[in-house]
Amino acid sequence: MALEWAVLSYIVGAEAIVLLLITMPGLERLRKGLIAVARSCLQPLLATIPFCLFLLLDIYWKYEHMPICEGPVCSTAEHTKHAKSMMKSQRNTVLVLSALLLYWLLYCTTHMLVQIDRLNQQVKQLQRHSD
Repeated sequence: MALEWAVLSYIVGAEAIVLLLITMPGLERLRKGLIAVARSCLQPLLATIPFCLFLLLDIYWKYEHMPICEGPVCSTAEHTKHAKSMMKSQRNTVLVLSALLLYWLLYCTTHMLVQIDRLNQQVKQLQRHSD
């Protein structure tokens, strides 16, 4: 089960790096290439959405079927194990939600930058025709 979380953390890292690069000011020369890279990454990264939904269902199922550790019947080791399991579930939930949020931000930002480029080209064409 650790492999899927490692893959998801690499995906989140890649999404964050690409999003950071296309929104970073001062990279105007590289912007068109970065936008092309981001657009080409969007389709393969779309597979992360059902993957994340599956992982969220897995977390929910584990949470619902987790044994309850309360009262004097529960030893210190069992209580620690229960708390550790809860922390892992919360961490994994944050990872899944950040993957979904970063994908959405990457999609919206890339779409917006493509629209800005198209509008800039239209403005240049109108300026050429008016001259």
